[in-house]
Amino acid sequence: MIRNMTPVSAALWIGVALASPPPAVHGDSVAGRWEATVTVRGIAIPFRLDLAGEGKDFTASLFNGDVPVTPSRAGFQNGTLTLAFDQLPMTITAQLEGGQLNGRIQGRSLDRDGSPFHAKRYQPAPPAPDTAPSIAGVWEIPHETVKGEKAWRLIVRQSGAEVAAAILRVDGDTGSLTGRWQDGKFVLSHFDGTRPALMEIEPGKDGSLAIELKTGREGKLTAYRAEEARAKGVPEPEDFAGHTTIKDPSQPFQFRLPDLDGKIRSNEDAEFKGKVVLVNITGTWCPNCHDEAPYLEELYRKYHALGLEIVALDFEEAEQQPHFTRARAFVKKYGIEYPYLVAGAPGELQDKVTQFVNLNTWPATIFIGRDGLVKGIHAGFAGPASGDFYRQLDREYTSTVESLLAQQSQ
Repeated sequence: MIRNMTPVSAALWIGVALASPPPAVHGDSVAGRWEATVTVRGIAIPFRLDLAGEGKDFTASLFNGDVPVTPSRAGFQNGTLTLAFDQLPMTITAQLEGGQLNGRIQGRSLDRDGSPFHAKRYQPAPPAPDTAPSIAGVWEIPHETVKGEKAWRLIVRQSGAEVAAAILRVDGDTGSLTGRWQDGKFVLSHFDGTRPALMEIEPGKDGSLAIELKTGREGKLTAYRAEEARAKGVPEPEDFAGHTTIKDPSQPFQFRLPDLDGKIRSNEDAEFKGKVVLVNITGTWCPNCHDEAPYLEELYRKYHALGLEIVALDFEEAEQQPHFTRARAFVKKYGIEYPYLVAGAPGELQDKVTQFVNLNTWPATIFIGRDGLVKGIHAGFAGPASGDFYRQLDREYTSTVESLLAQQSQ
C-alpha cells in the first residue's frame, strides 16, 4: 500500500486518550502536551496541542486523529506563543498567563474576528466507566444534500469508553473526532486548523444512534446499521466512482492554464503525451484537499518514472488572487512536485471544466489513459480518518494507475 499503511489499531484511532504525552517542562517553557479549546460561535471545542523544543528548534502539532498538522512557523518568545499555518491559513497567538495559554485563533473556518483560544497543561482523565455500550463499526445516516446524496456514513472505532469517529460524505470525511463516554452519551470533538466540530452520540433503545452536531448546520441526525437502513428504505450512500460522469468518452480531456509562475501548461504539451495523467480538482480552502495532497504526491513519486503525471487544477477564492500566497504555501507544505495550475474561483468550476456531468465535489480526481481519454472519475477523498474506506481508495487508485500504465499508447 501507499505510505506503508498497516491496519490502524483502535489505540491509534483514539489518539488523544491513549497516546503517551511528551514530558511536560514547566516554568517559563511551554513544551509538553496541552488541552486546548477554540470557541466557535459560542461553543468550546477541545483539541490536542503538542509543543516541543526551545528557540529556533521550537515545534508544534495539532492532530487529526493520530495525524499531526504542523505550522509553517512556530515560536515562543517573551511569553507569547505564535503558530502560523500559512497553507490553511490560520494563526494562533496566545500569552502564557499563570501557567495557562490565552489568546485567539484567526482562520477561515472560525469566527470573522477570530475565535477565543485557551489551553491548560494536559492531565490524564480519570478512568472512564466500563459500562459504555459498543457502537464500533460503520453506520448510515439518512441525509439529502444539494450534491445528490441521500445518505452519509458514520465510521466509529472504539476501545472501551474511548471512541474516534468520522462522518464520510461524497466530498470526503470530517476528520477524526475523538472523545469518550460520559453522562450517558459519547462526546467527541475535532480541530486540526479546519473543520471545528463537537458531536454527541447517544445510543437508542432501538439500536440506532442519535447524533447531534453542535457546530454543524445539520443539527440532529440518526444513524442506523446498514441492514436496518435498507429495511427502512434509506438509499445507500453515494458511489464515489459513479457520482461524476464524462459527457463524451470519445473526446480527450483538455486543459490550458497557467501555473503559479504564469507559465501556460496544456494537455498538448510533450510532457503529457502518451502518459497516464491524474487531473486533480482542488482548492486550498478545501479540508479534504489537504488530506489528499500528501497522498497524491507520494503516488506521483512512486509511479512518475513509470509514466504517471499528476496535474492539479486549483480553484482559489477571490482574495487569494492574483498572488496565490496560500496556494504557494500549500505546494511547499506538502512538497508537491507535479504541475499546480491556476484554474479560477470555486464558483467557476462548471464554466472551466465542462466535459463532465455532476462535477461538484472537492476534491475530484480524473484518471486519463495514455490515449488522452478519461477512464474514470473519483469524487472526493476518504482520508485516513475513514479507516477501511481510505485503504479501499488506496487499493483502487493504485490498481487503476498500474492498469493504465500497463497499457500501450495508441
